[in-house]
Amino acid sequence: MNKDELELRKKSPIQIKNKKASFEYFFVETFTAGIVLTGTEIKSIRAGKASLVDTYCYIVNGEIWVKGMNISPYFYGSYANHEAKRERKLLLTKREIRKLEEADKLPGYTIIPILVFIDDHGRAKVDIALCKGKKEYDKRQTLKDKEDRREMDRAIKHY
Repeated sequence: MNKDELELRKKSPIQIKNKKASFEYFFVETFTAGIVLTGTEIKSIRAGKASLVDTYCYIVNGEIWVKGMNISPYFYGSYANHEAKRERKLLLTKREIRKLEEADKLPGYTIIPILVFIDDHGRAKVDIALCKGKKEYDKRQTLKDKEDRREMDRAIKHY
């Protein structure tokens, strides 16, 4: 990810994060993917009505899919409203999908969506990460580091 991409994410009015992912996994590599949506799904995402809790990605026949992503039905939708937890196809290059497929076969690795945002063209994008699961002692160390950073910030603001 370069500097321009990071600034783009910060400017995006919609940022739906998977907050639990950084606690549960080490991020090995991240990718930005497009997502195939219906009309009412993009409207719900723009309204901020989506969740990445308990989501994961899997690869079938050279295509990458996200499972468990909850996009609430659009309030003003009619009979054409979408199903909330359907599987959605992600758009990546063949090279990226092949790379993820090879790494996903290794024990302890998985693919997790970490952020949904709207780009400057109005399209929904998903940041996915190739992740390695943390052990219990890694999680305790993460909590300890977070607490130390919080205390240092308090000390700096206090003076």
